[in-house]
Amino acid sequence: MDWDDLRVFLAVARTDSLSGAGRRLKIDPATVGRRIARLEDGIGARLFAKSPQGYALTEAGTRLIPHAERAEGAALAAQETLSGPEGLTGQIRLGAPDGCANYLLPQVLTRLCDANPGLEVQVVALPRVFNLSKREADMAIGVSRPAAGRLTVQKLTDYRLHLAASRTWLAAHPVTGPEDLRAHPFVGYIPDMIFDKELDYLSEIGAPAVRLASNSIPVQVNLLRQGAGIGVVHDFALPAAPELVRVLPDRISLTRSFWLIRHADDTRVARLNRFADLLIREARAEMANLESIA
Repeated sequence: MDWDDLRVFLAVARTDSLSGAGRRLKIDPATVGRRIARLEDGIGARLFAKSPQGYALTEAGTRLIPHAERAEGAALAAQETLSGPEGLTGQIRLGAPDGCANYLLPQVLTRLCDANPGLEVQVVALPRVFNLSKREADMAIGVSRPAAGRLTVQKLTDYRLHLAASRTWLAAHPVTGPEDLRAHPFVGYIPDMIFDKELDYLSEIGAPAVRLASNSIPVQVNLLRQGAGIGVVHDFALPAAPELVRVLPDRISLTRSFWLIRHADDTRVARLNRFADLLIREARAEMANLESIA
């Protein structure tokens, strides 16, 4: 079985199309189709079923995925061995929730890239769970530990959240205790777009329904800066929003964790291991710094 054909197979499985695989591999879609046909002929089974939605894995294709991914991991590990251990180079794509991507990662990744001039990091900032099996990213930061999948998980860092509002809004709407909260407008997530139970902050503290909502943390922070009401804000975001102050910090406080999630096969790739170790170290240091000045 040719590794190059397995590489094409994985690209089709991850993009659900010949054209998407061709763009990812920088080859013609017709060539992708011929490689898939050659692989299917070689193993004597159909790997994909074509539908209006694209190319879906058959049962045989699903069974082949873990074997192809292990071959991919071995090829990457071999490439790492030949390229040597000096420094961090090449491209790494990191998925992250947008609050983390906006308020924590810029400082961390700038330091990593300054220390490793050959390193290129792409941050995909989206408020959702990333599919590492489809290689949407090389690794991802999540707000909870995944319960399934061939993944490895390391704690990146803990973080704290508090209620916050703008100084000018609080001057006009004083809050003296939790009983006052239900009388004030709240900013928060769009309820049906909360993609992880760890983000359902307002339900946990018993806050009223939100008046202004967004699936984006930076949008929520900017609404609060404009005096839209009260909301839950990460402490590490507060240094970037000096207009905001914490509300009832001694009475209402939340703690959460960020998790660094990787595909299990990637643990054999020394470059990704080094990046993960540095990312964890720098993220913890930066979190401690940001929370100390919040």
